[in-house]
This record gives sequence, C-alpha cells and structure tokens, in this order.
Amino acid sequence: MSVGKVLAVCISEKKGERKKNVGSCQLLENFGLAGDGHGGDWHRQVSLLAIESIAKMRAAGLDVGPGDFAENLTTEGLELFVLPIGTRLQLSSGALLEVTQIGKVCHDRCAIYYQAGDCVMPKEGIFARVLQAGPVSEGDAITVIAAEVGV
Repeated sequence: MSVGKVLAVCISEKKGERKKNVGSCQLLENFGLAGDGHGGDWHRQVSLLAIESIAKMRAAGLDVGPGDFAENLTTEGLELFVLPIGTRLQLSSGALLEVTQIGKVCHDRCAIYYQAGDCVMPKEGIFARVLQAGPVSEGDAITVIAAEVGV
C-alpha cells in the first residue's frame, strides 16, 4: 500500500488560471473543492500533480511551484500518473477520491509550455471525483487503495 502526503491545497475562481494555495479546504461529494472553478458534476472534479513532476519543470529552468499548473492538490511521495483509472485515494481526514483520468489534452499551449517547451500536467497530472466529502489540508496523508473489481 502506497502512502504519500498533501503538500498544497489550491483553488481558483475560474478555469484556466493558476491556483492559489489556501492550505486547507473542504472536499464536497460529487463536486470537488469548495470555491474552486473546476468543481461540478463531472469526472474532473479534483486535479492532482506530484511535486516530483513540478521538480522536472524547475530543472528546466522555470520558477514554478504548487498551483502553477492549475492542480488542486500537490502531492509528495506518490507516482500519480501510473495509477489505474478507478484507483481510490483515501485522505487521512476520511475524504475519498476515485481516479477518473490520467493526463489531459491541452488544446491551447499554456504559458508554461512556451517558457519551457514542455508541460508536465498533460502527461503526469491526474483527475479524480469525490466519493466521500471531508476536509483536506497540507500535511494530510493520502493512501492508495486498489480499484474495486467491477467498478
């Protein structure tokens, strides 16, 4: 069983903009993070990106950090992009997420792409839906639970 931790909890009012680390927030069932522009009744309610992925962009010379790739949760210690669809992520608060998508298609090249010639979010970011509500805060543990059979 793999366990990582939450390094940042980030939200923004609108889609398509960098998110600000708010430290903690409420995960709402079938919505996402309270007050976040990406929340709603769809499969990409919460986005996650590992600090290890952000470090790759830093190594390319960019001054980037948590939220700069519009991710909601910046994690540490988990290789997110290898998790199968349907994997459950249990937060220490009791909130429960289910992985719904690995990576995404970027229809428009973002500022990060133009600065570095690449971007990690389309390949290494993941998306999830909220199965069980609860708070999420910096420092919370995230435990990877295998996908349920038949889901």
